[in-house]
Amino acid sequence: MRWDNLRLTATDGQDDPAVPLFAGGAVTRTFDTPEFRGSTFYEIRARSIINRVPAASRVPFTHTINPYRGCGHRCVYCFARKTHEYLDLDAGADFDSKIVVKVNAAELARKELTAPSWHGGHVAMGTNVDCYQRAEGRYQLMRGILAALRDAANPFSVLTKGTLILRDLDLLTEAADVTEVGANVSAGFLDPDVWRAVEPGTPAPHRRLEVCATLNDHGIGCGVLMAPILPYLTDSPAQLERTVREIAASGATHIAPIVLHLRPGAREWWLTWLSREHPRLVPRYLELYGRGAYAPKAYQQRVTGQVKELAARHGVGRATPARARRPPSRPTGQPRPQPQQLTLL
Repeated sequence: MRWDNLRLTATDGQDDPAVPLFAGGAVTRTFDTPEFRGSTFYEIRARSIINRVPAASRVPFTHTINPYRGCGHRCVYCFARKTHEYLDLDAGADFDSKIVVKVNAAELARKELTAPSWHGGHVAMGTNVDCYQRAEGRYQLMRGILAALRDAANPFSVLTKGTLILRDLDLLTEAADVTEVGANVSAGFLDPDVWRAVEPGTPAPHRRLEVCATLNDHGIGCGVLMAPILPYLTDSPAQLERTVREIAASGATHIAPIVLHLRPGAREWWLTWLSREHPRLVPRYLELYGRGAYAPKAYQQRVTGQVKELAARHGVGRATPARARRPPSRPTGQPRPQPQQLTLL
């Protein structure tokens, strides 16, 4: 079975037929608090935590760490939804509410980063599901992971929609003194009605841009993944102008615009939502995405071209965080890690 590294090494004696097959011995928890009501957490002890990225993925990093699977941000369009099916769960409501928590993630990260076989590749976090989703406020796995990366002077980057990353500002700045640290917040639009409808579990977009500003103020170079841009919902010239203007005001080091893509799992969930909330748009979406997961290249190029022109006009990237203007210190004799920017293609 895929994701075999999530199998358990211990059991708590549960025998609940509703528990997914991979987690037959998981510690299953629910919390009676407003932010977690309706959610189930499967605490497992993973066998490994650093994942190698296949070369065919065409992303500018070689390894990832994902302490969670499933995401309480509940973004309707999330491309990672399909991965929940590999865990005997569905890509819809289960992805939003049944969260796998790798409780030994920090322990494994420290072990694997110090193994003789590890050669210091760039580690990206937040590339599958958000490592700073709400569950992180309770489980606090990222602090141990960041401490392990800092102590190994291993280059890394974080992509998030969460504001909880600021809790770990001390560790990020300490790590930036010894290695290359990059960050991106994801904010594809600012429209409050669209945000509440399609990203119901996330902090508001303007709060994410405040995170971007704070990170840059503390010398952690942070850009904005302007994604996804939603056809017919957030792609008008006025909406793009407003979003880029606010991104520029946050001091973002760069903008990476990405038009919505609808892979299997996300496609079905998105079209179900669209038919309920905006039925008149369904034919337009079927025209755009009728042949695959991506909108036609001409449409993508037009929208991303507009964003790039706006970014140049508003001066995105002209300011450089103070810490980024000087090389980090590192132990004598250790080669300087090559900076890599976290961007999803």
